[in-house]
Formats: sequence, C-alpha cells, structure tokens
Amino acid sequence: MKIHEVSRITGLTKKSIRYYEDMGLLNPKRCSNDYREYNQEDIKNLELIKFLRELEVPVLEIKKLKRKDLRMKECMEERLRKIEEKEKSYEKIKNVCEMLASDDKDYEELDVREYQMIVNSFGDKNYMSEDIKKSHKEKIRGALISSLIFISFFGFIIGIMTYFQITQSDNIPMVIFIFLIMILLLPILGIIINLVSRIKEIRGGEEDEACKY
Repeated sequence: MKIHEVSRITGLTKKSIRYYEDMGLLNPKRCSNDYREYNQEDIKNLELIKFLRELEVPVLEIKKLKRKDLRMKECMEERLRKIEEKEKSYEKIKNVCEMLASDDKDYEELDVREYQMIVNSFGDKNYMSEDIKKSHKEKIRGALISSLIFISFFGFIIGIMTYFQITQSDNIPMVIFIFLIMILLLPILGIIINLVSRIKEIRGGEEDEACKY
C-alpha cells in the first residue's frame, strides 16, 4: 500500500511517516519507480511507534527499544521518573496561578518581581522532546557535511581547470573557459539553495510535525 493509505489507517501525517523512516524506525520496500510500498508489518510498527510517542517516549529511545539496546521496563521507569518531575513542576505552576487568581490584579497592576523568585525555582524546563532537538542537530550536521562534499568536488574541478588554463600555453579560449566555469558553478548554487531549504525544513517542518505523535 502507498503512503496516503498508511496515513489514513494509522492517523499519522505523511510528514511524520517520512520522519520515522529518516530516523531508521521504518524501512518500507521501494518499488522500481522509487515509490515506497508498505505492508502490514510496517503498519504494526507505525502503530507501536505512535503509541509510544503518545506516552512521550523519545524517538531515540524507541530506536534503542527496537534494537534491543533498551528494555521496555527500563524505558517505562524513566518515563515515570520524568512524569513525576513534570508533576512537581506543574504543581508549582498551579500554586502561582492560584496566587495570581486570588490577587485578582489586572495586567497593568501586576508586578512580576513578586512572583519571579517562585517561577525561577522551577528550573530550566523545556518541554520540547530531547530526541527532536538532537535529531535537528544531527540532520543539520549531515546536510552540511554532504553539501560540503559535493561543493568541494565541484570546487576541485574548477580549481584544476583554472590551474591548467593559467599554466598551459595551449589553453582553451577564454569565452569557452568562462562558460564551463559557469556550468560548474550552477550545481554549487543549487546545493547551497537546497541546503538552506533543508535546514529550514528540519528546524520547523517534519520534526515538529512528528513531535505531535
């Protein structure tokens, strides 16, 4: 079955499904036309991933579970520990909200310094999944490395051509030389544009969409 059918069955977006593939959690069969072909085992796998993500199990931990580098018992014990931490934080937030409600002050009357020390005691909490932040960095690093490799390749060819054009007496006409250089510069420009687009997608696209599941 195709990805739109899988999306309908699992309730996951196409972007989320592709994200889990990129993270190595899913490996559908590829047809000759490069379309992905999913089977019942893939559906079962995605439903399990979705279930664990609803429990807020990080994707990196799901990968460990899948590789059997992490036991489910250990994973759930860690989830319980984090849930207890959040419960404590939300209890403090609840207390501050109750204080603000009982004070019954308008926006302009509120002196935030009265409550700042309490809020600061919450610690630095960021509820964005750690695995998503890590995957952002890993994907950006991968995109940069692959782009630099291709840019270096084309840059090397341009350098060699320029060297022989300058040092050899029987060099090609300058018009043709410039034309060839321009042709080689086009892929470099395309790589840079694609890199910028990819980084934007990583930071605010597929990972954030998948994080909902």
